[in-house]
Amino acid sequence: MKHPITYILALVAMFAFFSGTVAADFEGRKKCSSCHKSQAKSWKETAHAKAMESLKPGERAEAKEKAGLDPDKDYTEDKDCVGCHVDGWKQKGGYTIERPKKMLAAVGCESCHGPGKKYRGDHRKGGQRFEKAGKTMPRKRLADRGQDFHFEEACAACHLNYEGSGWEGVKEPYVPFTPEIDEKYRFDFDKMVKDDEAMHAHYKLDGAFVGEPKFKYHDEFQANAEEGEKGDEDDDDDDDD
Repeated sequence: MKHPITYILALVAMFAFFSGTVAADFEGRKKCSSCHKSQAKSWKETAHAKAMESLKPGERAEAKEKAGLDPDKDYTEDKDCVGCHVDGWKQKGGYTIERPKKMLAAVGCESCHGPGKKYRGDHRKGGQRFEKAGKTMPRKRLADRGQDFHFEEACAACHLNYEGSGWEGVKEPYVPFTPEIDEKYRFDFDKMVKDDEAMHAHYKLDGAFVGEPKFKYHDEFQANAEEGEKGDEDDDDDDDD
């Protein structure tokens, strides 16, 4: 070959291109909801599911006026706002204004549980092994691959990102909806995480995953959880598709 270096560089460039598009950390909520059907249906009734809708002109007009925002403005492309209304803002494979993805447009599964690309395969295999042979998988294996079993900081990053909130990570741009505007914006994680209308309803899990780390209210939720509708990864039934 006359130009081996040129050929190699072309291959490297092509690999980088496909790596950046295929190996994205965020996959979108459809991958999660195909198995966790009941959780997904419950989530669709929450404000998190309608997060991007709230940025459109005319939506939540009274709340916007109180916060000093223009209720007639379209904020769906405002970089100071969008980050708290989507999955994976400024993260690998996350939502972007330039190339918006419908399955990342809302505060969905990966905003709380972490980007699914690295751990979802193990999560799926763990469920299948338990169903077929009763074998369990340690949660630490999933945590080591990026699944978040606590996610309090993920919530604080938006709900407590204003001066005087007491959260250590406060930085601009600040969230405009604060307790100073309306007391209903005073965020209490321990209270809100137990509100099905704020998060989603919790359903009985089969016990495939064991050990620490475990969400601090896991046992409490499971003690009162109902049986939910199950699916499999090949069944991508999602109303948002």
